[in-house]
Amino acid sequence: MRFRPAGDLAVSVELGQEISVDVNTRVRALEFLIQQKGLTGVVETVPTFSSLLVYYDPRAVGYEALCAAIAELVPQATTGVLPPARTVELPCCYDTELGFDLEAAAGRLELPVDELVRLHAGAEYLVYFIGFTPGLPYMTGMPERINIPRLDTPRTKTPPGSVGIGGIQCCIYSVESPGGFWILGRTPLRLYDADAAEPTLLRPGDRVRFRPITRGEFDAITATVAARTYRPLIAR
Repeated sequence: MRFRPAGDLAVSVELGQEISVDVNTRVRALEFLIQQKGLTGVVETVPTFSSLLVYYDPRAVGYEALCAAIAELVPQATTGVLPPARTVELPCCYDTELGFDLEAAAGRLELPVDELVRLHAGAEYLVYFIGFTPGLPYMTGMPERINIPRLDTPRTKTPPGSVGIGGIQCCIYSVESPGGFWILGRTPLRLYDADAAEPTLLRPGDRVRFRPITRGEFDAITATVAARTYRPLIAR
């Protein structure tokens, strides 16, 4: 464990150096404990792969006192303190018009398109944290066979809902944004909705599975999402 000041309003708590389920679980558990204990002066917490950024009000608590309070919680930061994980099913259309990199990615991986889709949709992904844009999940759990370097030249615009892979990660673009992931398909669900009671669909610690759908199903679900009548399948 290492504490690093992040300006005069935050501290970064580093719990490891590698990207792993174990380290990220400790990060999420520490965040949960800080929130449950209501540590004095804490304003916001932001988890990453292996560290937790803690924003605080220096008028309410000093840097050293905050670090000491957090250090007391670290030994308790284990899987046992976390609430049950959610499993979220996301419909995904692997149509080549929506998954505009699908054929190129399959060629790069030397796989038939159908096999790439099968491998991608057959995996279960862990949401490590949300970042880059509102609601965008950083996920791992991808089969090693479809690990692929990110695009050499990132595109300037990627449509929201685009499901992509790059390196060992899978991600879903929550809003239109630049990006360097290979786009295999698209989900009709909104990962970020500023007007919803819960603006982001996914949370750190969620387990995500993709359900392949046809283009007709994609269009039908898109309509129900726009009408705010669609309910994602979320289980504990």
